[in-house]
Amino acid sequence: MTHFFKRIQCSVLTILGAAIFLVGCSSSKNAKWEQLFNGKDLKDWEIKITNHALNENFANTFQVNDGNIEVRYDGYDAFDQQFGHLFYNKPYSTYLFATEYRFVGDQVKGGPGWAYRNSGIMIHGQDPSTMTLDQDFPNSIEVQLLGGDGTNPRSTANLCTPGTQYVLDGNIVKQHCANSSSKTYHGEQWVRVEVLAIRDSLIVHYVNGEEVMRYNKPQLDPINGAKEGQLLTGGSISLQSESHPVDFRKVEIVNLEKYADDPKKLKEVVDQLLAEKRVAKQE
Repeated sequence: MTHFFKRIQCSVLTILGAAIFLVGCSSSKNAKWEQLFNGKDLKDWEIKITNHALNENFANTFQVNDGNIEVRYDGYDAFDQQFGHLFYNKPYSTYLFATEYRFVGDQVKGGPGWAYRNSGIMIHGQDPSTMTLDQDFPNSIEVQLLGGDGTNPRSTANLCTPGTQYVLDGNIVKQHCANSSSKTYHGEQWVRVEVLAIRDSLIVHYVNGEEVMRYNKPQLDPINGAKEGQLLTGGSISLQSESHPVDFRKVEIVNLEKYADDPKKLKEVVDQLLAEKRVAKQE
């Protein structure tokens, strides 16, 4: 009889736990993931590659195969500093963005040593139509994606700042790149990176659902000797080609603009969205 009552107790606790989880889910029921990549083609995306006109997809750098966005260099004789970016055609301001990526194959001939197993998600970026022909990177905040070399530690979802700076612990940081606290991901495994951006207030990086970095006040580099630059309240989102083949899948976003002025509600919704993805990954 004792075992019988214990089983009933466990069942009740399980039901209560599920009920609590469902109540939590209700907070994010109106916050839905929107797929930015349709899995078939690059509709709704724009391409800008250094020294090439807007939407000239030089050597088929960005292509779609097997339901993935693939960055490839088969048509290159050498990389020749031809950095590329694939821009979604709509800007965002307050959002949770995510993609899953993996590095594959070998770096193209002539790729910079620092770009080995290196790509990025550019957020709060400039409109690609405003980039100059020879501009390498959009002014943006880069969530740097790195793969391990099979031996040494190498974090991912780091921060780099082409044409920008930011605030950390109350201090303006001008250093170009800073490492996150993430683990190293060797080989060709898929890694999920999520980025929370709240206008010009806060940016948080996550790897496989775990926070690895946060900072404040993304801004353009200052001009005329000023200490602070123009705050970035939003902008373009793009995926990078930086000389190493890389695949992207599940490029998705949750537009959180309606929660931007309610920090408590925003945190609740984001926590739930991240938790749901962690649960799905484990199943």
